[in-house]
Amino acid sequence: MPAEAPRIHVEAATLARIAATVCTEGVSVHDDFPGMSLQRELMACAWLRYGRGEFAPARVGGGERARRIDAVRGDSICWLSAPYLPAERRWLEILEDLRLAFNREASLGLFDLELHYAHYAPGAAYARHADQPQGNEQRQVSLALYLNAAWEPANGGALRLFAAEGGWRDIEPLGGRLVVFRTPGLEHAVQPADRPRWSLSGWFRRRA
Repeated sequence: MPAEAPRIHVEAATLARIAATVCTEGVSVHDDFPGMSLQRELMACAWLRYGRGEFAPARVGGGERARRIDAVRGDSICWLSAPYLPAERRWLEILEDLRLAFNREASLGLFDLELHYAHYAPGAAYARHADQPQGNEQRQVSLALYLNAAWEPANGGALRLFAAEGGWRDIEPLGGRLVVFRTPGLEHAVQPADRPRWSLSGWFRRRA
């Protein structure tokens, strides 16, 4: 059995810069993260789990009221939980270092991570929403790593971030692009694309 690849070390200064940018500007976009090799391996993990039938239609709302509404949210998701695949373990190690960087830079008290793969079939979208369920403020930092190789602007699928004062900013889901933003109050949407759109998305949370 081949040995597992060694841990990937992202420079502490890079992680600190991401955390600082999110805390001061609200959003950080970092390309070629964490490197093409791991990005491809994570895409292979997503396909493997998709082929196993581990993805399910995403629902809107929480608890017993959660339901599927295609007009609001059209993706399917796979929550990441043990046992992890090797590439997933390496990505989780990087995110743990990023969590600690946020706590050092901003004392956010982040203590755990929710993470899932998301797959949007062509034409699927996610209407404007916020990542904090009503009455639950645990999610503090949102993040998405895009796994889409050779993505072109004409493909669509942008992450649209809405500004409080009006207007928006569109961020293309380029493969290897990491988008990190403060969860509270930042509404966003996923625009439809003309090809399948994949990401590994989640939230750093603080205690209730």
